[in-house]
Formats: sequence, C-alpha cells, structure tokens
Amino acid sequence: MLLSVIVFIACLLIGVPIAFSLGAASIAFLVVLGGIPFEVVAQRMFNGLDSFPFMAIPFFILAGELMNTGGITRRLVTFSETLVGHMKGGLAHVNIITSMFFAGITGSAIADTSAIGSMLIPAMEKEGYDSDFSAAVTASASVMGPIIPPSIPFVIFSLLSGTSVAALFLAGVIPGVLLAAGLMLVTYIIARKRNYPKKPGLPNIRAIARAFVPAIIPLMMPLIILGGILGGIVTATEASGIAVIYGLIIGFLVYRNISLKQLLNIFLSTAKTVGIVFLVIACSNVFNWMLTVAQVPQTITSFVSQNFASRALLLLAINVVLLFFGTFMEGTAAMIITVPILMQMTGIFGIPPVMLGAIVVLNLMIGLITPPVGLCLFVACGIAKITLEKLVKAIWPFLIVEVVVLFLVTYIDPISLFLPRLFGYIR
Repeated sequence: MLLSVIVFIACLLIGVPIAFSLGAASIAFLVVLGGIPFEVVAQRMFNGLDSFPFMAIPFFILAGELMNTGGITRRLVTFSETLVGHMKGGLAHVNIITSMFFAGITGSAIADTSAIGSMLIPAMEKEGYDSDFSAAVTASASVMGPIIPPSIPFVIFSLLSGTSVAALFLAGVIPGVLLAAGLMLVTYIIARKRNYPKKPGLPNIRAIARAFVPAIIPLMMPLIILGGILGGIVTATEASGIAVIYGLIIGFLVYRNISLKQLLNIFLSTAKTVGIVFLVIACSNVFNWMLTVAQVPQTITSFVSQNFASRALLLLAINVVLLFFGTFMEGTAAMIITVPILMQMTGIFGIPPVMLGAIVVLNLMIGLITPPVGLCLFVACGIAKITLEKLVKAIWPFLIVEVVVLFLVTYIDPISLFLPRLFGYIR
C-alpha cells in the first residue's frame, strides 16, 4: 500500500493526469500484492461505469453546451445588469448574479468561467476594473455552478452514497445563495475602496420586466429539471434527457442560432468532456477497490471511533482533509475515493448523508479556485491574459468568504437540510 501511495504522489508531482496516476498506483498495488491477474483492472474500470444513472452526466454536460451555445449568456447578463448594475462595482455584481443563474443551467464551474468570463472580463476591463479583480470575481463566482442544481457532482455523490438526487439538489440551493451573497459583500467592499463604476439610477418595474422576458426561456430549464424530479415525474437521468431536448428546441426553433456545423462541434466538445470524466471515474473505481482490499476504510473508521470524541471535531478534520484534496486532485476522483470512507466515518455520529454531500461538494468545488491545479484559475487567467500568481493574490478575499460559507454549512445543519426536510426527503 505504501508503494501505491508513493507512485500516486510521484505521478501527480511530475504532471501525470489524475486518471493515469490512479491507474498507475493501482497497478503498483497489484504487483506488490501478487496472485491477482491484471485483467482485474479492466474489470473494475468497466464495473465502475456500468451504472444506468451515470447516463445523467453526459446528458447534463450536453444540455449545458447546447444552452451555452444557444445565446443565453447575453440574456442573463442583461437581466442581471438590470437587477444589480446600479450597485457600486455594478459589473462585478452582474458577474456574480449571472453565474448564479447560469449555475442552474450548466451545473459546471468550468463552463461558467469560460462562458461568462469571455463576455464579462473584457467588458469589466473596458469599464476600468483591474484585470486580476475581474478574473478573480469570475473564477470565484463559478464555484456556484456545481452547488446550485442541477449539479453533476451531486449526481456522482448520489450514486456513491445511495442518497436521493433530489434531496442533494435541494441541499445545494441555500449554500449557493449564501455564496452569492458573500461574494457580493466582498465585491462591494473592494469596489468602494477602488472606486469602481456603477450604472446610474435605480431600475424600475418596467425595466426589470423588459429584461426578464428574454431571460424567461433559459431560466425555465432548472425549474423544469428540479420540478420534474421533485414532483416524482422523472428521475435525474430522465430529467437530463429532457434538458437536452429543451436545449435543442431553444437553439434550433426559438433562438435559431445553432447550426448543424455548430451542433457537431457541441457533440465533439461534449464527447471530450465526458471521456475525461468517465476515465477518471473508471480509474478511481480501481483505486477505490485497492483501498477496500487493503482494508483502509475499516482502519480509518476504527481510528475515528477511538480518537474523535465529538461530531464537531470530526467535521473539522473532514473539511481540512477535503480542502487539502481539492488543492491537487480533480473533484470526481476525490469523491470516488473519499465518499465511501466518509460515509462510514460520519455514520458513527449520525451525520445525514445529504448534509455530508453538501459539505463534500462545496469543499471540492472550492478546490477549483485554489492552486496548484484549480482549473477555473487557469481558464480565467487565459481569458484575462494575466499570470496565475497575479490571479491567486487577487482571489484570496473571495476564497476566504467561500471557506466561511463552507464552515457555516458544516456547523449549521438547517442551511443544507431545511429544504430537503421541507419537501419530505429527510426527517
């Protein structure tokens, strides 16, 4: 087992992709263990993907690509600008609110950073905002993407833990809103300090209604998905298929700005993303099997029961470990490795799986904006044309706020459990 850990860390340090790092560590374990054929690796990889609910992942990714290409970003930006553009640092607040709306459509932080950043970072720079600040707002706001439903990480957590997808989706709503409020507070403080511009005048009802009408169609998508799941009409997998159909109708028949050539590019982009995600899932399943054979979960559970006297202390330790994992490991792989172990550990203290799901996903998504492998950081750097070091310095105030929200979610149960209880998913 020690050799596997060394191989895994060494691969990460030299820049080997996470999926191959996990696979190499698993093969090293088989070599040391001996007596087990290497065909087990292929079998475990296949078994890791042989689950019908996993179909929701490519469908949600495809739906997000369709809606992103379908011209929804400009409509959401216009609506957000009408609502909050009059505040100090208006475009920065527009960036955050747009990300909150966009999160309910794509469920992806990377898509959020790319789509909104491509439009708003240049616009913010033109209005006199600092490049590093513009990129920091965009990257930090994109963390809401996988928190506010629909959410691909919540789908994966559901499959790993047997928890209701609908309950997890509901658990992410209030944390997502808290993230938006916290980011807007930091933005307002910085904007006043640096005297960033704002849109003159308060919006009236007529202006809000005029901006809302074009935004109705994209905003209906999360309502259709969540409403169908909560109403018991469709499963999460079926809802993802409906989201794809809705995206096709919007792009081809309503907005008419998706051509057949663009559709091919959308399918290719989706296939690449799905291929990466599923390869990580497959290799992570092999690594998880290795941990099970080595009885790591049982060892950790025994250690927790003997050394952690309180629920609060255990949750603190979980947060510290997951924040560390998020700084160098892709979220899907981290979940597949840690969730089975965490379920056993938290079960000792009666921590609800829905609450654990909110904590795990929020933890690992914060990792998307922490160096050294925060993917949203690299996307934002590319758009703003600044160095990673400059962006990291600018993003710290936003990162601190997100960690504060994480600890609120961790220690104030109703933040994640109120809506699932209200809808009867938990007692």
